Amino acid sequence: MDDTAVRLEKSGIKIPEILLPKKGTDLGKWAVIACDQFTQDESYWSQAEKTAGENPSTMQIIFPEIYLERENKTERVKAIHEAMNSFLQNGVFDEAKKGFIYIERSTPHAACRRGLVLAVDLEAYDWAPERRNLIRATEGTLTERLPPRMDIRRSAPIESPHVILLMDNDDDSILKQLGDKAKQNNPVYEGSLMMNSGNISGWFIDDEETFLFLAEKFEDLAEKANTRYHTDDKTPFLFAVGDGNHSLATAKSIWEEYKEIHRGDPDLMKHPARYALVELENLYDPGIVFEPIHRVLFHTSIEDVTGALMDMEGFQFKKVDDWKQLTKLVAADNAKRTRYGLFDGKTALLVETTAPGISTYPLQPLLDDFIKYNDGIGIDYIHGEDEIFRLAGLNKDAQTVGILLPPVKKEDLFFTVAQGGPLPRKSFSMGEACEKRFYLECRKLFV
Repeated sequence: MDDTAVRLEKSGIKIPEILLPKKGTDLGKWAVIACDQFTQDESYWSQAEKTAGENPSTMQIIFPEIYLERENKTERVKAIHEAMNSFLQNGVFDEAKKGFIYIERSTPHAACRRGLVLAVDLEAYDWAPERRNLIRATEGTLTERLPPRMDIRRSAPIESPHVILLMDNDDDSILKQLGDKAKQNNPVYEGSLMMNSGNISGWFIDDEETFLFLAEKFEDLAEKANTRYHTDDKTPFLFAVGDGNHSLATAKSIWEEYKEIHRGDPDLMKHPARYALVELENLYDPGIVFEPIHRVLFHTSIEDVTGALMDMEGFQFKKVDDWKQLTKLVAADNAKRTRYGLFDGKTALLVETTAPGISTYPLQPLLDDFIKYNDGIGIDYIHGEDEIFRLAGLNKDAQTVGILLPPVKKEDLFFTVAQGGPLPRKSFSMGEACEKRFYLECRKLFV
């Protein structure tokens, strides 16, 4: 066992002690969707709070980002830490167990998506674009987004993950084989998720044979990485952050902060803050569909946004009949041109460019400059076509412009990141908003 654990640690994996809510807990009240979803839909979060009610729920230990601009941030963070302590002291959890959890999740859009809950070593991860670690960010990290998240993690008694890591297992064999064995036992939890977000089941894994199987498979992926991605990195690219880039960057920042404060402590490198609980999924799982993350700009006009995009290579645009036609045109496969849709509730424009690469590469720098040099313009990143058109059409005189992005191909993700570093922020989403990870499993952090 000790040798296998060491081999896993060389792949950046730690076998965690996982806390689960007492058996029989209603997952429809306990588990809550990732905090960075539905950031323009307060009704969603009001309903989530109503659904959880007075029951123990991860709703009480997260900070939905829709509320980050409210004045009571300090009080809310304090209440989150108090709720975490209460969960530990008042028997909300069963006794912690050391191992992994194999997961199967269904959603309104996918019959099954497989995952594995484990802990990753933050020493094996870095979000800086120039770093070449085992675990790498897939999108640019905005350091200004980290402080409020750090306030929550700093001194937090427990953590619960919404980070999803990806591995590049092109025959999709590892989690399939793992599931076949894990499901010979009874699940440690199963149930429906709130707000019509599907169902989830989890099976605990704590046997040496399975740990060894995973250690060998991760070693195989690492050995093939440099050849597959045409690199000569000293450290192979093993895992990519598919979702929760800023959350894992927060965990890394808190760990670096803790190391600096506790330099000289002989037990420093054994502290739980060195690790972060995540779910590992396979890039090629049929249940994972990459979706674009659309943009919405506030306090501007469609004419000004169009003008801001004219610097794109081979830029051209034309007016189309309505948002339905716009959606079809943007989604149509076109090898030579990248298409975007602009919509303000009254006008629909199709924008095209010959700029190469993923659609966010030519777009995001222009939007950043547009916002930087025009006071009062705001931006948000939206999951789902329906929501982007809803926001842009809420008030046809509100000067709100939605930017619809084209579909994303997932096959080249690892190669692109290995070659060029993280993509522009919010370049893709793994599925629709309701398919995002729900907070469910926990782990002790600062106790």
